[in-house]
Amino acid sequence: MLQDIFLQGISASPGVAIGAAYVIDRNRISAVERPIDVDEVEAECRLFQEAVSRSRQQLQEVKNRVAEPRLAEHLHIIDTHLLILEDQMLVGETLSLIRAERINAEGALKRILQKFRAVFDSIEDEYLRERRSDVDSVGQRILRNLMGAAQQSLADVDRKAIVVAHDLSPADTMQMDKERIIGFITDVGGRTSHTAILARSLGIPAVVGLESATAKVRDGMPLIIDGSTGTVVLNPSPETFRDYLQKKQFYEYLQQELIFYRDLEAETLDGHRIVLQGNVELAEEVPAALREGAQGIGLYRTEFLYMNREDTPSEEDQLQAYKTIVERMAPHPVTIRTLDVGGDKLVSSIDLSDEANPAMGLRAVRFSLKEKHLFKTQLRAILRASAFGRARVLIPMITGVAEIVACKACIAEAKEELTAEGLAFDEHLQVGIMIETPSAAMIADLLAREVDFLSVGTNDLIQYCLAVDRGNEHVAYLYEPLHPAVLRALRMTCQAAREQGVEIGICGEMAADPLYALVLLGLGFQELSMNAPYISQVKRIIRQVRRQEAEELVLELLQLGTAPEVAARLEAEMHRRFPSLFEAPRAAGSPGKC
Repeated sequence: MLQDIFLQGISASPGVAIGAAYVIDRNRISAVERPIDVDEVEAECRLFQEAVSRSRQQLQEVKNRVAEPRLAEHLHIIDTHLLILEDQMLVGETLSLIRAERINAEGALKRILQKFRAVFDSIEDEYLRERRSDVDSVGQRILRNLMGAAQQSLADVDRKAIVVAHDLSPADTMQMDKERIIGFITDVGGRTSHTAILARSLGIPAVVGLESATAKVRDGMPLIIDGSTGTVVLNPSPETFRDYLQKKQFYEYLQQELIFYRDLEAETLDGHRIVLQGNVELAEEVPAALREGAQGIGLYRTEFLYMNREDTPSEEDQLQAYKTIVERMAPHPVTIRTLDVGGDKLVSSIDLSDEANPAMGLRAVRFSLKEKHLFKTQLRAILRASAFGRARVLIPMITGVAEIVACKACIAEAKEELTAEGLAFDEHLQVGIMIETPSAAMIADLLAREVDFLSVGTNDLIQYCLAVDRGNEHVAYLYEPLHPAVLRALRMTCQAAREQGVEIGICGEMAADPLYALVLLGLGFQELSMNAPYISQVKRIIRQVRRQEAEELVLELLQLGTAPEVAARLEAEMHRRFPSLFEAPRAAGSPGKC
């Protein structure tokens, strides 16, 4: 038997697991479309509705059985799946298709799921794109119930093992017993899927997106999974086993060490403090952010309030959502980003016409200023929530001063209305904008005069700065956070904020990567906002350096001409300073981490 067969997937949850495989035989259900007679139509509709009802009952049972305290705060994921079962596009259109086309329920549902996948595949934002997996998961559950296929439960795993499956749903993950399931690998999935998020909450190492793991792994086969690098080893040799056992022990030691940093300030050795905050989508994520030491919410994405519903959320709906987060985070601030739809964002309750180039079309603030009734409703809700704690409003995709002036006029109108109605709000609500385009970076000094703070969205800034669609596999390698043009755009923005005396933060993915911590510190960012699990890692680095050293490193990096050169120099420095956290650097010119 061959030893040391290495597979490479996507890191979903860090840590090392060593054990025997437990293969879940659950490939995707293959639905076959077939025509039905007119007198069979209503019976087929009833079968579909019964399958939906059974699916709802199964998810409710999973929700009721959750005992792990760390999973309780993620029960909203199951609620999301329950909402999908009520979605008009999924359920209503499937029923309409059965009746209109006279086809069987499985075939109709298959068509609707393909329609969903096509829409989600066009979304560039990784977090939103991975919401497709939630629809897929619900769709597969309905199909299994329609076709009488078994819903194999992970609660049935009766030995300590590493689960191997084509895919796992959040409901599966919520049934994992950590005493028996020490890790899992899947053929499909992404880092920001709800299944991956739950694995990180449980502390279970996981690798996803392996494509063909279930075809290569047999039940009981010895496995090693490294969730930090996305590596899986089949039939490890004794030498490989010893190497990974040592890595496992060291990782567990580091995790214990990070607990020490959670309640400490993010303060450099020479006394400079920066604020580390959390990125959230739902109120249920706030406890995790607080537990990891977040000093506020630097980015609250509001798009999820508009999803899985036929109408747009009312002012009261939004007020309750914002108020909940603001109260839970008090006395820390909550930065609420106004609706960022269009381009790569999907919101089913809003009719967005097709555009030839949606990334540069009617999106974010452009959409808000066109649909001012929706914008005003959201602004009123944010203002009212500000009466219950420290709320801030963040406007996305600003490209010029005129847009800020127009937004501020809308805010002023909302304030006048609330005052006339006798409703409380913070008169001094801070207003900020996102720097996501080259134009915004180039005139950051002009924009900064109009607002209270700037927040850099590096995901879009890098894309627009380098003209790279990172969702396009042919050019994704050109998406380089350490490209000299990107570094200069970041420096220009930080200098403008400093000169105008406004706060400057960053809420894109660069903030969450410990590799970039020294760069962002040296550039002059005052706030870094990221997903909760990364806060302690970044804080650990900041507390072990001097600000001046970071500034000197940035000056050196700005003199280099290519992204690989910058990456090699930065990786060498981080490996020198933190050898336990960073691998030895690659040679300049080789593909970089960035």
